[in-house]
Amino acid sequence: MVGAMDSLELVAREVAACSACALASYRTQTVPGEGAAPASLMLIGEGPGRQEDAEGRPFVGAAGQLLDRMLAAIHRDRTNVYIANVVKCRPPDNRTPSEEEALCCAPFLSRQIALVDPDVIVTLGATATRLLLGGDARITRVRGQWHTLGERAVMPTFHPAFLLRDPRQKRLVWEDLQQVAARLGIALGDGSADRGW
Repeated sequence: MVGAMDSLELVAREVAACSACALASYRTQTVPGEGAAPASLMLIGEGPGRQEDAEGRPFVGAAGQLLDRMLAAIHRDRTNVYIANVVKCRPPDNRTPSEEEALCCAPFLSRQIALVDPDVIVTLGATATRLLLGGDARITRVRGQWHTLGERAVMPTFHPAFLLRDPRQKRLVWEDLQQVAARLGIALGDGSADRGW
């Protein structure tokens, strides 16, 4: 539950001071998240990479550039969505965060979700999907299907970094994004907007 005095700025300050797990010892800086609040759409990834750790901003590397193009395809950008990660510090060698690390950061993410108050959450990849939907949620099984988190709609899809490794999966993600746009009442026209990413 978010208190009346809570804010995304307060969450960011608490994240910066956090040493609850070993990831704190590896970071250059924390990457709490950024974007609009409130926002109808929130995207949640796994954790910061090398460039994100250097800049203190989420999704600024190659995967972030692809994410920007994906958002543009549904007429959104960083000024009208909120982007965060499950963990707020970079795991060494960009490894997958452990369950313990994810759970240490989970209260921060829960507060961010409450403060951003999105209608739709898109989980990007397996780590975010498992945290929000439960440990047995497999991205390959639940991708493209609507789920709920309280009263919020959740659409799991593949992480942009995965799409960089396997561009053939972009077609499936575009189908997911079209569902998100429809849920948010965004008119996409003839569907050709995906050609650019």
